[in-house]
Formats: sequence, C-alpha cells, structure tokens
Amino acid sequence: MVQIQKKFAAMALAAGVASIGGVGVAVAADYPQQSIRVIVPFAPGGSTDIVARIVTQRMSQELGQTMVVENKGGAGGAIGAAEAARAKPDGYTLSIATVSTLAVLPACRPGDMPYDALTDFVPVTNFANVPNVIEVNPKFPAKDFKEFVKVLKDNPGKYSHGSSGTCSVLHLFGEAFKLATGTDAVHVPYKGSGPAVTDAVGGQIEIMFDNLPSSMPQIQAGNLRALAVAWPERLANLKDVPTLAEVGYPQLNQPAWYGLLAPKGTPPEIVKKLRDAAVVALKDPKVIETLEKQGAAPSGNTSEEFAKEIKTQYDWAKDVVAKGNIQLK
Repeated sequence: MVQIQKKFAAMALAAGVASIGGVGVAVAADYPQQSIRVIVPFAPGGSTDIVARIVTQRMSQELGQTMVVENKGGAGGAIGAAEAARAKPDGYTLSIATVSTLAVLPACRPGDMPYDALTDFVPVTNFANVPNVIEVNPKFPAKDFKEFVKVLKDNPGKYSHGSSGTCSVLHLFGEAFKLATGTDAVHVPYKGSGPAVTDAVGGQIEIMFDNLPSSMPQIQAGNLRALAVAWPERLANLKDVPTLAEVGYPQLNQPAWYGLLAPKGTPPEIVKKLRDAAVVALKDPKVIETLEKQGAAPSGNTSEEFAKEIKTQYDWAKDVVAKGNIQLK
C-alpha cells in the first residue's frame, strides 16, 4: 500500500510539473492579451524616450497590442527603474534600460539603490547604441574642441554644463571629461535630456554632455554647436565633428545604449516573444532609417549578450567613479 501511495504521489508531482510548464507555454502563446506598459525612466524628449518610442511603435504592430510609453523621470532614472523592478513579472510592465540606470547610478550609490541593477531585471535586448556628444550654445567663445578646452582651463568654474540627472551617464561623461582635461565647470542636473537641451539652446547653461538623438535636431538647426562625439568613427550626418579619440581622448570615447528590460521572474517564453518582436522591428528599413537619422545604430542582440553589455558598463562606471571620487550630490 505504501508503495502504491508513493507511486501515485510521484505521478501527481510529475503531472503538476508538466502542468506548470504547460501553463508557461500557454501564457506565452496567448501573450499579449492587453496593452503593454513601457516605463522610460526619464522625461519626454530625451534620447531614451526617442529611441523607446521609435522601436516600441513597430513592436506593437508585431505583437498585436499597443506598447504604451510612460515617462517616470526623477532621481537620475532611479524612480522609474525601481517601479519597473517591483512590477508583476507578467510581461505587461517593461522598462527601458540605460547606462545611467543600470551602471552609473548604482556605481554612485553602492548599497543605497531601490533595486539591484544586475539581478532585479531580465535583459530582453539592446535596442540601439547611441553616440554621446559634447556641445555648446552657439554664443560660447570656442569654435572647436581645442578652443573649448582652453576656454575652460582659463576660466575654471565660470561655465555650467547640463546632464540628464545626477549620477546619470551624462553626468559621469561630463565628470570624466573634466578629469581627463583638467578643467572645471558647474554641473546642473535635470530630469532628463529634453529639459537640459532646451536650457542649453536658451543659454541658461552653456555646455551640454548629451546622447546625440535628443540634441541632433538642435545641432542641425544651428541652435547648438557639436564639438566632439563619442563614437568609433565620424558620423555621416556630422562629418565635420571629430570623435573624442581624434582629439586625443580615446578613454572618453564611450557610446551609450538603450534596451528593453522585464522584471525578474518574467517567463522565458514571454521574454523570447518580446525579443523576437524587437528583432523584427529593428530590421524594419523604416525603423533603421529613423534611428540612423537620430544618430543611433540598431542592435537587437540576444538576452545573454545584452546582460554581458550591462555588466561590462557597470564595471566601467565603478572604475570611473572610484578614480574620480564622484559622489551623488
């Protein structure tokens, strides 16, 4: 009798496991049944927002449900990222990954983050790699990068530079620049690149360290002057602007990226479905053209490859923060 009971128990356990696996497959097959919320942890108008909207709009067509972008800026991106980390892992609340939220901010606030950058999310895919740019208001008294550095050295603390938030990647970009060049300028944090670019155009701040997509329209309109870009080679739509490696600072030649995250515990079948939809979107000629006009290069790598990119950037940020003694302030 005992053996018979054990046999039935084993059969029941096996059936339960099979049932759970079947539920996961069934959930993925039926997914999505409703609109999908995508949290952008910065204000509207910045590069994160621009790239997210371009790609998710095309993904919506592939998935058959609308992907709704929701901007949740503040605290250098930590507010939106934390909300995404706490979301139910059912595939209906996703978020956009940035170097700021997954590398720089955790490096600035070790042990004091509302989420774990490396364990609280499932990387889906990297949407796009994006150049960083150093730019100034046209009235700034320097026409090129060399003059720019000289003006800053001659006037320490006189000028101000904006970023998308304290301990964002653009803040770290600016601080790394000052360390490398031996210059000084006052950092002014914003809740995203959009508002910072607006003030740079208006002259409230003179210098902007930015991701190229949010500044490209203003550069092309002549409202901002690009002095150098962080990219492997000169950009086709900014041929007169040198790379940071060209002007003697290869250590600053770090581009940014934007990808898609799901909360920890999201079924692998749903993650795969999202990644597949993203790859289709990123191969669409219209999406490629739109991203490239913004200065972004489509990616669409695997979840595992994206996880490695995140870890590499996290280690880089920790190193820069330690060497520069940069603190969240």
